[in-house]
Amino acid sequence: MTTIGIVLGSTRPGRVGPQIGEWIEKAGRARTDLDVEVVDVAAYGLPLFDEPRSPRLGQYEHEHTRAWAARIDSLDGFVFVTPEYNRSIPAALKNAIDFVYDEWNNKAAGFVGYGSNVGGARAVDHLRHIAGAVQLSAVHTQLHLSLQSDFEQYATFAPAERHEAALQQMLTEVLTLSEALAPMRQG
Repeated sequence: MTTIGIVLGSTRPGRVGPQIGEWIEKAGRARTDLDVEVVDVAAYGLPLFDEPRSPRLGQYEHEHTRAWAARIDSLDGFVFVTPEYNRSIPAALKNAIDFVYDEWNNKAAGFVGYGSNVGGARAVDHLRHIAGAVQLSAVHTQLHLSLQSDFEQYATFAPAERHEAALQQMLTEVLTLSEALAPMRQG
């Protein structure tokens, strides 16, 4: 069965990303055609990139890198959950992506952004470019959640009903593309 990682990109105290991750996880677990697992960047405690060699070589010196690489390698595709910080993604998410290379290659990626004015749209746009650089294949459907309308008092996630269909469509696209890319990962 295809396993999709739900990557929580913020490490900030008081972050709301885990609530979104739980919502995606619940939707994924209700399906019979895929497995989902939450991958919290904060749980790995990655320092600023500290490997002496390029990630493209796959010669990881540090245990934290090897643990992160094994986790990413174990997954068939991803749904990234990212807030928008100053019109981009959090530094912790960019750093986590940069730590490894081959482990991302030839896998599908979906995107869920959240923020104040444009629901994380600029962060998702940047993340799409970053994903392409590590050979992740982006799906078409993406979600943009507003801190004003999809959260109660900016703190408790209460997504608008209209997001449910888009979430299911995105999960289907990530699953389908992950399966289509599987022969390339095995090659």
